[in-house]
Amino acid sequence: MDFELTESQETIRRAVAELAARFDDDYWLEKDSRHEFPWDFYNAFAQAGWIGIAVPEEYGGSGLGILEASLLLGEVSASGAGMNGASSMHLSIFGMHPVIVHGSEELKRATLPRIVTGDLHVCFGVTEPNAGLDTTRITTFAQRTDGGYVVNGRKVWISKALESEKILLLTRTTKFEDCRRKTDGMTLFLTDLDRGHVDIRPIPKMGREAVDSNELFIDGLEVPEAHRVGEEGRGFEYLLDGLNPERILIAVEALGLGRAAIRRAVRYANERIVFGRPIGQNQGLQFPLAEAQIRLDAAELMARKAAWLYDRRLPCGREANSAKFLCADAGFRAADCAVQVHGGMGYAREYHVERYFREARLMRIAPISQEMILNFVGEHVLGLPRSY
Repeated sequence: MDFELTESQETIRRAVAELAARFDDDYWLEKDSRHEFPWDFYNAFAQAGWIGIAVPEEYGGSGLGILEASLLLGEVSASGAGMNGASSMHLSIFGMHPVIVHGSEELKRATLPRIVTGDLHVCFGVTEPNAGLDTTRITTFAQRTDGGYVVNGRKVWISKALESEKILLLTRTTKFEDCRRKTDGMTLFLTDLDRGHVDIRPIPKMGREAVDSNELFIDGLEVPEAHRVGEEGRGFEYLLDGLNPERILIAVEALGLGRAAIRRAVRYANERIVFGRPIGQNQGLQFPLAEAQIRLDAAELMARKAAWLYDRRLPCGREANSAKFLCADAGFRAADCAVQVHGGMGYAREYHVERYFREARLMRIAPISQEMILNFVGEHVLGLPRSY
């Protein structure tokens, strides 16, 4: 096996790191504190062509793989941007995959070039308050009409809805009780987020405050048939196409947060003098930092393997889920360690590690919890009885 990045991959990593470095921790502290979307940051990456890194070349993108996208988002997060920076763009990078694979040529031509330029913002409408991780139990319903559908329902934890023009929306077109299989009867749309029929309500939350999370109340939203992605009733199947790359990219974002936290903690441990010596000389602080670094390095290998497999169209469910689990855990441990090394100052916003901590905690919940990943491994890797 060759663990070395290619010359072009290393060029991507360096270029992204240099661009992200223009937006320092104080920039992200300000955006997070004021709950402001990081437009300057987003536009800089869009103008540099990074948003379309995984979009096929025929639609203006770079046509690169998930490994290259993971280098991009990992460096963004590691710069100190964390989830505020990564979340501003990662749906555009991987969320459109079901459209790329299953959408009509008309739909792709109308949307993908605008994704590449950064002009089009799309949010992802899947989760519902009464369904949670059991996506088969969603109740948002698209009723057939002449030439299209009318949608009614609710969605929750929808990121970037306030900034988005369109929504990639999962609905039911057949009620759960009328389906032969529980995964049948769901349909995916890429349609306009019409504020006249969609009430968007921001959710106050613990972290990642520069990128909004929202509850959506959908009342009589008219959706043309041309906005349907693929065939009616196969939306869940199409959604699955994007799950493994999502796991991989979320994993490297968590990894990046951990690296940012370790970088801050090491600097502080070298500079902070107590009892006539730098606190980093004390094994009580040095050892946890060293262990956190080891865990980050180990988790990175799993994420790299998962991306390598995915880009070669090889089975990677086991590796993608393992990468998300390991990176989320390693990133959180690193962020927690960084707060501890800073002592009381770790609780102060000016030292930034408390922001890393809040964002890293999210990664153990979203987009899938650590417990659900263990369920997957237990059932699909170990062959144990389904536990839920």
